[in-house]
Amino acid sequence: MIKLDLLVAVVSFALWVYCLIDVIGTPEARMRNLPKVVWVLLVLLFPLVGSIAWLVAGRPESSTRGSTYGPASPDFPEYDRPGRAAPADPAKDEEFLRQVRERAEEQRRRHELARRERERLAEEERERLRKRKDSPDA
Repeated sequence: MIKLDLLVAVVSFALWVYCLIDVIGTPEARMRNLPKVVWVLLVLLFPLVGSIAWLVAGRPESSTRGSTYGPASPDFPEYDRPGRAAPADPAKDEEFLRQVRERAEEQRRRHELARRERERLAEEERERLRKRKDSPDA
């Protein structure tokens, strides 16, 4: 009987923690039926009843139903914010993109030079080993 009581207590505590974090993390504009402060107090003061009430009556409804084959929400919801896609200053955006391209090209050049240097050193090492192998002292 004690094991069952312990299991119920652990499950209740886990539900309470989940609901408390969910209430705190949910934007107030998306909450249903009560203001955020009331939901936090309800879940804090009445852990089991408040948690169940939050899940049933306070938690925001999902705008799209989830699919069993993949996520219903976009992979990057921050791109859906209003005004996110519109550039604030097209001239600054073009300047920024130009700088990014320049940096990328400079990185490519440095990488290519480093690769050529490594190849040159490797070829010198192979040549040195070949001479050592062919020398009569070996």
